Amino acid sequence: MSAVAQTRDVYYALADPTRREIIRLLADADELPLHRLTPHFTMGRNAVSGHLTILKEVGLVTERKVGRETRNRLNPAPLKELQDWLSYYEKFWKQNMVRLDQLLKEEQD
Repeated sequence: MSAVAQTRDVYYALADPTRREIIRLLADADELPLHRLTPHFTMGRNAVSGHLTILKEVGLVTERKVGRETRNRLNPAPLKELQDWLSYYEKFWKQNMVRLDQLLKEEQD
């Protein structure tokens, strides 16, 4: 694995809107081969394949061969790390919204 690939993680993979859309498409389907993913984008097959490669490197996508076709499937397990990280900030924002609500009520009184 290259040094660049070793520094990639779920956050990096999901930072790109194309990869987020690939994840959404795979979440809505059981499996999709590359030729079924490509029409959803304004880029060529090689570019979509490159995005899939990154998603595979971080474990968000798995593949299996069926005859000569490679089918891609979402592996949601790595999203748990992202969910755990975001849950901390969800608590932060809820606390701040409560404080803001209190300040607004004090201003009205």
